Amino acid sequence: MNRRLGVLVSGRGSNLQAILDAIGEGRLDATVAVVISNKAGAYGLERARAAGIATAVLSHRDYASREDYDRALVAALRGRDVGLVCLAGFMRLLTPVFVDAFPNAILNIHPSLLPAFPGLDAQRQAVEHGVRVSGVTVHFVNAELDAGPIVLQATVPVQPDDTPEALAERILPEEHRLYPDAIRLVLDGGWRIDGRRFVPR
Repeated sequence: MNRRLGVLVSGRGSNLQAILDAIGEGRLDATVAVVISNKAGAYGLERARAAGIATAVLSHRDYASREDYDRALVAALRGRDVGLVCLAGFMRLLTPVFVDAFPNAILNIHPSLLPAFPGLDAQRQAVEHGVRVSGVTVHFVNAELDAGPIVLQATVPVQPDDTPEALAERILPEEHRLYPDAIRLVLDGGWRIDGRRFVPR
């Protein structure tokens, strides 16, 4: 697989930083070709610029429909010859226009053990539900919300006195560890998708 990554961010970009660190330390053989945000003030853009990486801002407010916006995203990524798209806190639901343009080549990281607690506020959902274990999932993106084949997962215990914020703080280091590992696994190839299952070589 083409090892040029396109990273999409909407906020602080801490998972982007984890990817950049893994590349810099030689733990991940990849190149971040471009970082794109739908928000001009996203701190993730500053992280990218500090690392000398090309950035772009595509505001969803400038497009008439979600599909039009996703076409612009696809064009920007293809213009940089991106082989794998990595969502790193990108707070947009992607339409089939985008998903179909990068089949089995879009990864997302989610702060729960999917299929439990998809969507927003996963840590709050976990605490309110009273689960004993939560964690993080890296999965392929498909047309359903947080429902694509799971590449890697890691568990994080939920403490009896946890708040959503405290749980999120403990999950975050696992996100930073797991995402580069999952990207490396996908880039190295030899895997297949069997129904809903990601089957490594």
